[in-house]
Amino acid sequence: MSRACLVFLIFISALNSTSAQVVFQRSFIKMGSAFDLTLVANNQVEADQLFEQAIAEIDRIERLISSWDQSSETSQVNQMAGKEAVKVAKELYDLVFRAKAIAQLTNGAFDPTYASVDKIWTFDGRDVEQPKAEIISASVAKIGFDKIVFDPLESSLYLPLQGMKVGFGAIGKGYAADRVKSLLQKQGVAAGIVNASGDMSAWGIKPNGEPWQVGLINPKNKDKVFAWFPVKNKAVVTSGDYEKFILINGKRYGHIINPKTGFPSQGVISCTVFAPKAELADALSTALFVMGVETGIDFINQLNQVEAIMIDDTGKVHTSKNIKIDETA
Repeated sequence: MSRACLVFLIFISALNSTSAQVVFQRSFIKMGSAFDLTLVANNQVEADQLFEQAIAEIDRIERLISSWDQSSETSQVNQMAGKEAVKVAKELYDLVFRAKAIAQLTNGAFDPTYASVDKIWTFDGRDVEQPKAEIISASVAKIGFDKIVFDPLESSLYLPLQGMKVGFGAIGKGYAADRVKSLLQKQGVAAGIVNASGDMSAWGIKPNGEPWQVGLINPKNKDKVFAWFPVKNKAVVTSGDYEKFILINGKRYGHIINPKTGFPSQGVISCTVFAPKAELADALSTALFVMGVETGIDFINQLNQVEAIMIDDTGKVHTSKNIKIDETA
């Protein structure tokens, strides 16, 4: 499940501070997506060293979770589906285990085994008609987070059905953002933002004492930021399907697939989730598309330390109970 393009802006004002530290930024492409790193450091040399460490960490994570790299542990698990269990690094084992827990929490609206349908809908211009129902049904039969067999003693994963796959398209960049944040904090970086193409993890404050801020954009009015939020020691993830979709017989299909049906979700064009970790926010933002506005907002209202903003296909903004937005401002 591919991720949406960035739909929020990071606001960094000019710094006129007596602090010795300065804000540095670097942008690059990793994991097939745009990354923007922002951090405070004493000088450019120090910042460059930190950026290189962060990039190396993203590369390491990609080698672990990539389903395109045939030598990755994730690919090996998928290749051995229906055959035998695969011993994996504890890091990957734990990531899949947490993904299963989120799948249970969302009643399967998010499912790390969705990847069996990832070749049916391409969303790259080749789709001219709806895939055949029997093909979709056959792929959906291979989906099911509850089918994954975990062996904690062997640190192994087993997918019991041939053709079954695990994939991290809806959680991987959030996980990478969290890992880079943790790495930089351990290196003594007091404040920064890791923005993995819409999966953002922030900590600390700017050297001038102001908070980092995130501005949200309604896809129906991309020229205007309709709300600003201070972000401190939390994650913000935005998913959208307004730039990656197809039209078949005049009907619009967004790229976020409902793992229960194998068909694209409908009715929602953007979801933003605020949560303690980008990994969690990443998965939940995808799940909300599948749930729809009413069920999704009700679901978020039952969680602690999690808030959401959803925009339906008419452009109407819906928020969880602790978020108030004045769109007339």
